[in-house]
Amino acid sequence: MNKTKKVPLRKCVGCSESKPKKELIRIVKNKEQEVFIDETGKANGRGAYVCKDIRCLDKAIKTKAIYKALGKDLTEETIESLRQSLADL
Repeated sequence: MNKTKKVPLRKCVGCSESKPKKELIRIVKNKEQEVFIDETGKANGRGAYVCKDIRCLDKAIKTKAIYKALGKDLTEETIESLRQSLADL
């Protein structure tokens, strides 16, 4: 019997494409209301997934999909920090 491991899929809040979890970046809002990129994918808090593409992050911000997913408005400072973190990956 062939036991292939099921690949967890997540939907990008920017382009709405379902992709394997490992191909996406997880953005998290924790209990302290801090928003950051979760590189481990295991941080506690409410998460949203975005492709490793700045255009998907920008689209998620423009369409307010990221705000809905995280349940929080983001400051310009937080948005810049997310863009920078994404560019560094």
